Amino acid sequence: MSGRAESGGGLPAAHGPHPLRVAAAFGAVYLIWGSTYLAIRVAVEEFAPFVMAAIRFLAAGALLYAFLRLRGVPRPTLRQWKHASLVGFLLLSCSNAAVTWAERSVPSGLTAVLCAILPVWMVLLEWLRDRTQRPSLAVLLGVLLGILGVVVLIGPGLATTGEKVDLFGAGLIVAGCLTWALGSILSRGAKAGESAPKSSPMATAMQMLSGGAILALAAALNGDWGEFDPAAISPKAWLTLAYLGVFGSVIALSAYVWLLQVSTPARVSTYAYVNPVVAVLLGWAILGEELSARTLGATAIIVTAVVVITTQRSRASAEKSPTAVPSSDKRELAPTPIKR
Repeated sequence: MSGRAESGGGLPAAHGPHPLRVAAAFGAVYLIWGSTYLAIRVAVEEFAPFVMAAIRFLAAGALLYAFLRLRGVPRPTLRQWKHASLVGFLLLSCSNAAVTWAERSVPSGLTAVLCAILPVWMVLLEWLRDRTQRPSLAVLLGVLLGILGVVVLIGPGLATTGEKVDLFGAGLIVAGCLTWALGSILSRGAKAGESAPKSSPMATAMQMLSGGAILALAAALNGDWGEFDPAAISPKAWLTLAYLGVFGSVIALSAYVWLLQVSTPARVSTYAYVNPVVAVLLGWAILGEELSARTLGATAIIVTAVVVITTQRSRASAEKSPTAVPSSDKRELAPTPIKR
């Protein structure tokens, strides 16, 4: 969620967890995060995008922050709040807001597939930032596959009459992935205990609070609050928003952070290619979104690209440190979740 998933501060590690508990945690990460694209699509039918995202993250951030403080996690410093505000701006106020806005016109399944190209941006940005981090041939192949998948999915010349994709909305999603990658790299570079708290969940709560506050301001500047009438919102939309805040931003996140402590990064990273498949199937089954050969083909290409990139990078990390998983590799897995 925050791009930083090292253990500590409020979510205790477990030793030798029961297999059913591990399976339940993976189920939460796969199904809850896979379903949040559908939930966003349903919510923005009645909520203005900025209003919905602001309420979601302010409520979830406040809930998580209060829980962690009650558990004894130290109060963040002003320096840590400044860093969290910048990261929250990139991850939530830019990236998540772009995805939420785009889902007014882009089907939830296609949104999930486009969001799956995040590892492509991560590879390219890290290579630009540090030329010694040159990707392997297999990773470059994954990057090219990811780009090809996006072209197949949204290329106007490849679409039939009923398959047209809103290019502006799709462009917002791709740009949102870029800002998410930037925020993730910035977050991973923070030193725990200095510019960032030692507790990864606390850092996440701070990012949700700061990002949510910026989204609330954006909603005000856009005139959304003046048109917002809570009584006019249906119970279904309110329940969907509650699901996003409690299940998507708190419960699934807790399961994810716990899995990083008890499982391997390679296994936990499988959410990156399971979530799009779950989202596409749910969009088709519940919302009646089109499941064309083009969508299935693009999904297969992009998911393959993500598998290649994540497995190759996990393998490279394991070769560098065969006896222990570096915290930086754990943080590398965390950027995608909160986009849902």
